Amino acid sequence: MDAIPMYTQSFITFLSGRNSLFYSFRSDRDPTIEDHIMNIEKEAVAREIDEEKWVYDSSVDHKGRVPLRASTGAWKASFIFIAIEFSERLSYFGISTSLIIYLTKIMHQDLKAAAKSVNYWTGVASLMPLIGGFVADAYLGRFPTVVLSSILYLMGLILLTISWFVPSLKPCDGGDEPRSVHEVVFFLAINLISVGTGGHRPSLESFGADQFDDNCPDERKKKMSFFNLWNIGISAGFLLGVTVINYVQEHASWGVADIMLTTVMAISSIIFVIGMPIYRYQKPTGSPLTPLFQVLVAAIAKRNLPSPSNPAELHESQKTQGRLLRHTDKLKFLDKAAIVEEKGSSVEKQSPWRLSTVTRVEEMKLILNMIPIWLSILPFGICVVQGYTFFIKQAANLNRKIGNDFLLPPASIYAMAAIGFITFVTIYEKFLVPFLRKVTGNERGIKMLQRIGIGMLFSIATMIVAALVEKKRLNFVSKNPTTGSSSMSVFWLAPQFIIIGMGDGFTLVGLQEYFYDQVPDSMRSLGIAFYLSVMGTANFLSSLLITIVDRVTEKSGQSWFGKDLNSCRLDKFYWLLAGMVAVNLCIYVPIARRYSYKSVQSVAVDDC
Repeated sequence: MDAIPMYTQSFITFLSGRNSLFYSFRSDRDPTIEDHIMNIEKEAVAREIDEEKWVYDSSVDHKGRVPLRASTGAWKASFIFIAIEFSERLSYFGISTSLIIYLTKIMHQDLKAAAKSVNYWTGVASLMPLIGGFVADAYLGRFPTVVLSSILYLMGLILLTISWFVPSLKPCDGGDEPRSVHEVVFFLAINLISVGTGGHRPSLESFGADQFDDNCPDERKKKMSFFNLWNIGISAGFLLGVTVINYVQEHASWGVADIMLTTVMAISSIIFVIGMPIYRYQKPTGSPLTPLFQVLVAAIAKRNLPSPSNPAELHESQKTQGRLLRHTDKLKFLDKAAIVEEKGSSVEKQSPWRLSTVTRVEEMKLILNMIPIWLSILPFGICVVQGYTFFIKQAANLNRKIGNDFLLPPASIYAMAAIGFITFVTIYEKFLVPFLRKVTGNERGIKMLQRIGIGMLFSIATMIVAALVEKKRLNFVSKNPTTGSSSMSVFWLAPQFIIIGMGDGFTLVGLQEYFYDQVPDSMRSLGIAFYLSVMGTANFLSSLLITIVDRVTEKSGQSWFGKDLNSCRLDKFYWLLAGMVAVNLCIYVPIARRYSYKSVQSVAVDDC
């Protein structure tokens, strides 16, 4: 009788199909076998029902309990996050897209200095998430980090409003130079906003994606749609920021616009806090960098040991919190960190600085494999940041009249990019993804890195179109020296903005999915920060590239960057960027084709 369970387990797959003939045959010979199978099936059904009711992915509800699936997470929570991100992006883009206009018009900086200032500020705002994401993952958790960041963000907006309305802090008093005190308060305010953005963006986006259970097929598919809808929310905030907010800045005052942004941000922060009961939370697990260093130290310490021929001999622990990863054959040197030296002793008691698990080793491989991908995205980022500086300044020099009375704010032309993005992502989500799933068999339609690469092609097209339009504008100026390009319609810029919006629908969404999905589970806020750091680094590289090109071209005769737009040769600069991205794409494609995606083995037993 003791042998019966072993016998039945060897046929568990066949028996689970409930073949009536087999049941009848076996029950006639020994009814205890059927009883045993029925008990196994009842346990499986009970477990399935239990997992449909509760969420076993290491998340907890607001009281620290296992979350109830029906009343927490998924779209009911994520739609709140999308609305919060909409309000934050409304504020950010309402400020950033018109910042170069404020610096040149109100603070009287020349074009080159203003472009560098915008690049530096945007760069800091995009790099701060590295700190905010680390703090959220390691210590505070995502919800507290978002709340704290929202407070800092509001402080910056309030200070920005005060700097416009308080008489002693106002920018100018009839002269051409801004007050020094206004410069101090203004830059303090926008830097507070950049710090607030640093904690807000990576934590809120990863928090929103955490609301979907990867172990549930239905919620896993919803998570793929989440990133598309998330970016539609961003684009909607961007659209209102570059239209309504920029219009108020242009035709009412910058201070009135600041009041509007502060009010919207305050209301959204209150809504976010009220929604606490329906969120799923991931507990911070300490520094996510420590296990990576432990793998590196252990691998170096055991560098002289021979690698086992069978990966099954490497150490793995079922007590690891979260999901276990499958072994891969790349970067085999790191596998030595999981070699068990003293097989007779308890491996669980060995120091993690001497013995790591396969999952920890694979997490280290994931981070190292990301480095060439991260580097190869930077030229694309340099192209994107031109839209916030030179593209906007070009719009300011063109005819922006619509009808007889309405004057379009310069930054509002960027609405074309938002419209292109929203339209394309909606079509992609509703039509292309279902079709591509059938063709490729991939849940996402196409692989994440393929999506990013296609977006790079759009960035090349953007720079080519931008170069051609700028050449036409310069020809306009040469033929009309008195009026310049003021009679040329601003909508000549529309094609390049629409193309860059469509490209963002591929690359930016693909980058968000990639950096959230492919980092270790304990680093997901930091993963979103890695994506944001691409754009931040690109801003600094853009400033550096402007400086280098300026000095080189100045030595050869005439600089491509003059004191005003009409003395610049931005068309040549755009051709240079198009060539850089084209060369970079040739490097990116083989890297992406050889990339090994994260492969999840199972959920650790201790997790449930």
